Amino acid sequence: MTAATGPDPTGPDPTGPDPDAAWRAVLARDHTADGAFVTAVLTTGIYCRPSCPARHPARANVRFYADGAIARAAGFRACKRCAPDDASREEAALANALGLIAAAESAGVPPPTLALLAEGVGYSPAHFQRLFTRATGLSPAAYLRARRLESARAALSDGASVTEAVYAAGYSSPSRFYAASLEKLGMSPSVWANGGQGVTIRWAVVPTTLGAMLVAATDKGICRLSFDETDADLAARFPHAVLAEADDAFRALLAEVIAIVEAPAADPARLAAIPLDVRGTAFQEAVWQALRTIPPGETLSYAALAAAAGRPGAVRAAGGANGANPVAVLIPCHRVVRSDGSIGGYAYGGGIKADLLAREGVVAVGVPTETAAERRRAGRKV
Repeated sequence: MTAATGPDPTGPDPTGPDPDAAWRAVLARDHTADGAFVTAVLTTGIYCRPSCPARHPARANVRFYADGAIARAAGFRACKRCAPDDASREEAALANALGLIAAAESAGVPPPTLALLAEGVGYSPAHFQRLFTRATGLSPAAYLRARRLESARAALSDGASVTEAVYAAGYSSPSRFYAASLEKLGMSPSVWANGGQGVTIRWAVVPTTLGAMLVAATDKGICRLSFDETDADLAARFPHAVLAEADDAFRALLAEVIAIVEAPAADPARLAAIPLDVRGTAFQEAVWQALRTIPPGETLSYAALAAAAGRPGAVRAAGGANGANPVAVLIPCHRVVRSDGSIGGYAYGGGIKADLLAREGVVAVGVPTETAAERRRAGRKV
């Protein structure tokens, strides 16, 4: 066919991406590939972003083009659902907005408002808020709050007084910092500065089909879920906390956690209802928020995770934040795999990661087909 009568199915675009790598990005719905190329479908005559949420076409019906202009010249039209021609502009707008926020922090001036950020990148406030939230997993206001708390946390860790931390982080009064820190950090500023001294953590080590599992919680929520750890490991992580035996409230919460670990895909609403008390940097918390949006039975690449956390170029840092997740399964870091589909790393071993994915119907690549539980039952090393 000619460009005038329909899509040209004769072959790939010689200026386009490597077809195999592009197809892997499409299967992973990799947001970091948006703007790098477009995916054209012969049967529908449309071209899309690599991350388009529409159902994946058959591989034989796909062509990859360097950009929308080349795809249109071949007779394809842009997808109305994912608007592929806006991808490069959106990526640039997000980068510019993050730059404006960083510049304000460096200058020690208040962060730009939503209206100023939107004006600075050429979008309406409502459109920019949707774009920013989709890319980072946080609204602009939530992202700024997280950055402010990160600054306060750093000041406290460096030995600053609470009053110094308040104003260094840009809070207008100690009361505002106190309210924010109670909500986000789970501890008052003075307790945080003293390494969590006086906080009571209840804990238990319980058997599961994945092995021995440590679960610990403050009065606010689960603060640690790990495999093959003991109370000594917990004490090293929270050196100034009071470790206490389980009470009735903790035992009820523990039962809910065990049920979720044994069947992580059974009830997403049940998982979302588990209270958490976790803390990290603004970027770590953005990564953890992005992880909680991955549906059961689906995976995300490390590159796509970095993009979802608002730092498309920080793939290695996203992997580090993924590995720093303090509550395995409850924040589903096991749903992140490499761009080529292989399983990647996991703090508790590839066997447990593969087992968790298998329970959600995902067949992991690059690990033995025998599950961790099967190897454990057979007495072989996981």
